[in-house]
Amino acid sequence: MISFAEASSTFHALGDPTRLEIVARLSDGESRSITSLSSDFDLTRQAVTKHLRVLEMAGLVTKARIGRESRFELEPRGMTDAREFLETVSKDWDLALGRLQSLVERNSDPG
Repeated sequence: MISFAEASSTFHALGDPTRLEIVARLSDGESRSITSLSSDFDLTRQAVTKHLRVLEMAGLVTKARIGRESRFELEPRGMTDAREFLETVSKDWDLALGRLQSLVERNSDPG
């Protein structure tokens, strides 16, 4: 499981609507240039570059230099790590709620 610090970085990156949309667009498996991604948004190339940098630092996208062009693609491991983190937290909550339910049922038993 990823650490809380890594999870925080991941969910911070995904918490921005523009970055979330970039991830969604890259989820088709195609790599895209900054120019291509910028044309999809009403943002400057510099703004898209900043968003991509945050996603890259969080391990959600990777950058490959091809000639003079940088191309970005989704890093599946980053999304898998986030999903596994959420599944673990969900299981922990389910266990805690089950213990609470048992306690409430025992304490409300008239016998």
